[in-house]
Amino acid sequence: MSETSALAPPRAVEETAFAILFAVSFCHLLNDMMQALLPAIYPTLKATYHLSFTQIGLVTLAFQLTASLLQPAVGFYADKRPMPFSLPVGMVFTLAGLLLLSVAHSYMLILVSAAMIGLGSSVFHPESSRVARMASGGRHGLAQSLFQMGGSIGSALGPLTAAVIVLAYGQASVAWYSLVALLAIFVLWNVGVWYKTHGLKRIKSGHHLQKVNGFSQRKVAVSIAILLLLVFSKFFYLAGITSYYTFYLIHQFHTSVKSAQLHLFVFLAAVAVGTFAGGPLGDRFGRKYVIWFSILGALPFTLALPYANLLWTSVLSIAIGLILSSAFSAIVVFGQELVPGKVGMISGLFFGFSFGMGGIGAAALGWLADMTSITFVYHVCAFLPALGLFAAFLPNIETPRQRLARA
Repeated sequence: MSETSALAPPRAVEETAFAILFAVSFCHLLNDMMQALLPAIYPTLKATYHLSFTQIGLVTLAFQLTASLLQPAVGFYADKRPMPFSLPVGMVFTLAGLLLLSVAHSYMLILVSAAMIGLGSSVFHPESSRVARMASGGRHGLAQSLFQMGGSIGSALGPLTAAVIVLAYGQASVAWYSLVALLAIFVLWNVGVWYKTHGLKRIKSGHHLQKVNGFSQRKVAVSIAILLLLVFSKFFYLAGITSYYTFYLIHQFHTSVKSAQLHLFVFLAAVAVGTFAGGPLGDRFGRKYVIWFSILGALPFTLALPYANLLWTSVLSIAIGLILSSAFSAIVVFGQELVPGKVGMISGLFFGFSFGMGGIGAAALGWLADMTSITFVYHVCAFLPALGLFAAFLPNIETPRQRLARA
């Protein structure tokens, strides 16, 4: 069996359940909006509690570590024993973390609240990614992109709502976001009902179709390692944007905090658009080529960013967001097809690793900013997309003829 045909996905045996896809995408929006609230209020926390950039980075690290370390374990366990109602239960931890953050008056409590918000994500991402694949009807790239687009929109809305609400009413107003968490719990409970009554049947009916794998274990392991390296380059760079972009704009161009947060919103909105595009493009043209273009294609723009004025910084950040964000949907589905039958574990691995790299990146870049300057950080990060060259070593999973036949 040839490498190009070994993993050709089967035709859809079920209709795409768009209602469920939109439900999990909407909850992903709510979940990531609440997560994005944390870095969006960093300037407020830094000024109020006199935190250094290193301490800011450690807050992100506390969140990302709990969000990353448990995700592969949750996914691995759920592959063996699916947990339809784990999604609303996980959101309860996010709710508790938000309430604690609204009343936290010490650095330690801020760290604990960040960790609790991350704990909710450790359950949400692998299980909701599994639900998206269940509901895909075989259109895996489209389903993953719809799911991830919700998260990207939520990440963009976090700074925007923080600029409107938290800056106006202070840290205590974070408690208002508990209403968002309650809405997510309600929707996810209903998703859990579908998961139990219909989703599990889809898993059983399609289980035998997911076992074909013509690659050696060494080939799969090397390919997964390359994908993780590409995730590292993407999320380490994004950590520099999401955690420190507002500080960079304030330092470099003397913008107001509100203006800087609006620029961050524009960047994250571009990320949302790019996230949606990646999956369908991967279904149509091949995930390897989308991954290659997405990582390496951002390099000219990241190299130019540190030298641009405010207008061109905004323009370049939009281009970077659009291009760089299109990779992750393709990476997740590529990994799922490399290791068939382990949807939860692979989803948890990539989501968890991305969160971990974001946390480590935020802490490391915060330390580097304290030692040098925030501008120097952006000069260093500019070269990270060059790691996209390693995508050339990924195997070709599908041929154009096979993709057209499936469509």
